[in-house]
Amino acid sequence: MAAPCGRMASQPLLRYLSGFERTPAANCVFRAFSNSPLCLSNLRNKLVPETPRSPWTLMAAVCLQRPPVISAELSPVEQRYARLMQQMELEKSILSEHELRLLEDAERLRRKQADDYDDDEDERNDQDIVLTQDLEDEWERKFKTFSPAPRATDEVDKDLSSWRRLLSDSLVLLYEQQVGSDKLWLLPQAQWQPGETLRQTAQRALASLAEPALKATFLGQAPCGVYKYKLPKAARSDTSVGAKIFFFKAILTRDSLSNTEPNGALMWLNKRELQSFLKPAYMMKVERFVIGP
Repeated sequence: MAAPCGRMASQPLLRYLSGFERTPAANCVFRAFSNSPLCLSNLRNKLVPETPRSPWTLMAAVCLQRPPVISAELSPVEQRYARLMQQMELEKSILSEHELRLLEDAERLRRKQADDYDDDEDERNDQDIVLTQDLEDEWERKFKTFSPAPRATDEVDKDLSSWRRLLSDSLVLLYEQQVGSDKLWLLPQAQWQPGETLRQTAQRALASLAEPALKATFLGQAPCGVYKYKLPKAARSDTSVGAKIFFFKAILTRDSLSNTEPNGALMWLNKRELQSFLKPAYMMKVERFVIGP
């Protein structure tokens, strides 16, 4: 019984395969999976259609900010609020260790001045006692000789190329660049190259500056803004219409603050001063992610 059953089962399968090979659809399927270079190229063209090249030039720029070095001056409202909080903290606080030592010293002096004072009752030797009041006098003497650094640096504030200006503000780095026939102050930028991410392009733009000591920490992998502009009609073509600039934020590291020197090709400006050097359309995009008043 095994042989007839095998022949019966194999005949419909053979007829099915032979009929499938003779169908036009089957011929197309088998030809598509052929090993010939022509068939493979046709298959690739069908699976991966050719993407048209964008007429927009992609660029990446870095918004490098120097954070405030010192705290800003308090407004009158902030000063009143600070005094109120200090008064509330004083009223609700408990005695510190220093204040407890003051009370202990005062009690010890009171016992010494009494007629029934006994030296053996004092646990500490008089020669080893340093009164808390003596410590306060020493601290007061050191405080009078201490001279804090000036908050206002008028001479340095006039030098726009120095990061040491306006220590209580957040500053943004601008770089003078050649755009067409004009020289413009812009955020450091570079054109995107195939094989790199936009953040890598922004890092390359920062590394290409004339100041190699600048070190920054980038905030995230995604851009924080984009600016798009078109070329003049006379300069446009089918393959070049304009440019799209993607902005990335970065913070100047503390290590760079001690090594960076003034550079005439760079400017450090706060948010208010940027309006005098950036074009209105460009400034409208930048001011959305720049920290500062």
